[in-house]
Amino acid sequence: MKLKSLLLVSGALLAGTGSAVAGGYQVTLAGIKNNGMGGVGVGLSLDQAAMFYNPGALAMVRERGVQLGGNVTLARNAFVAEGSNIQRELRNSVVTPFSLYAGFGPAEGKFRAGIAVYTPFGSKLGYANGWEGRTSLTDIDLKSVFVQPTFSYAITDELSVGAGLVVLAYGAVNLQRDIALPDSYGHIELDGKAKTKLGFNAGIYYKPSDKLSIGISHRSKIDAVVDNDGDVTFTNIPESFRSRFQATKFNATLPLPATTSVGIGVMPNENLTIGFDVNFVQWSKYRELRFDFDQPINGQNTSVSKRNYEDALTFRLGGQYKLTSGLTVRAGGSYDMTPVPDGYVTPETPDNDRISGTVGASYAFGKFSLDLSGQFIRIQKRTETQADLINNGTTDRVAGTYKTNIVIPGLGLNYAF
Repeated sequence: MKLKSLLLVSGALLAGTGSAVAGGYQVTLAGIKNNGMGGVGVGLSLDQAAMFYNPGALAMVRERGVQLGGNVTLARNAFVAEGSNIQRELRNSVVTPFSLYAGFGPAEGKFRAGIAVYTPFGSKLGYANGWEGRTSLTDIDLKSVFVQPTFSYAITDELSVGAGLVVLAYGAVNLQRDIALPDSYGHIELDGKAKTKLGFNAGIYYKPSDKLSIGISHRSKIDAVVDNDGDVTFTNIPESFRSRFQATKFNATLPLPATTSVGIGVMPNENLTIGFDVNFVQWSKYRELRFDFDQPINGQNTSVSKRNYEDALTFRLGGQYKLTSGLTVRAGGSYDMTPVPDGYVTPETPDNDRISGTVGASYAFGKFSLDLSGQFIRIQKRTETQADLINNGTTDRVAGTYKTNIVIPGLGLNYAF
């Protein structure tokens, strides 16, 4: 057994089929209104979710308020091994990213402050029993919670700036895979929690007229670290092989890449708003995944798996139209370029370029409003050949074709004061 295949899936802390945009293991489901508009928001000041999309725009959000949003990601995944015509369906799983925002400040003042809680990384994925890549991955369950206190100030009536302290408050991962033995299969489970880490999210928002707005934001890179306290558990290992599997703890570091975004908002009239965003994600910082163990596994204490990700762009377009004083409808779409080169696809992130379409609506009644959104994401079919794996030295993963479609309904509730 090759040790480097032991934790191939470790994109772990952060990977996910639940991903909605930006490829790789990044998830952007931070605002229900934004979700219905293709994920735009950097050049707009829609609501308190500006804390995530562009903290600089928060000062231009006139209403103070609290909003809660939740999504359900329903993924359908399939895999066909190279040289086979048998399609392996993944076991059904549900992931529920959520967001909570509270914004405060004087009604006529120049500043706004707030607190944001959101889940930008997370997934739950289980492959069919006995699938061809069982020694790479059988199950993955990822959870994360980020907290962001935010401050935004309007320098003039047209220009505002803002920044937030981003705290990785909670991160957990559970990974499982089978181990090939001469006459049977053993099993390994890894369970770990990430250390609290800090980053920042800052932005500038400029609205020179009632019909145009421009924004730019930057979210810093954060390293998610499991430091010598991840648990390693082996099962179904025959007595004659147990001396080879002594590890009980592991540590690892995984980068959460920096993202720079530019957005434009166009308001042709008082009822129609159109947004366009471009995101640049610095995936090239993710070159390899290294794991260190407290005791040897098959004679080795270290596992290194190549990633060699590339920087990637995401393009988003969406709009909303106010039909009545209470009802607003939305639609949009996005195109995400994958950061994963040929020969580097892994079962925990069977990624490729993504195309998505979105719809949404809001209904306001008094100080309350209800938001609905829906997304359909098609990850283009991705084939990885054995020749690709050999050429790149990545034979710790499995050759074949992955297909993934994702449906994501969302619901939000807002209270303005």
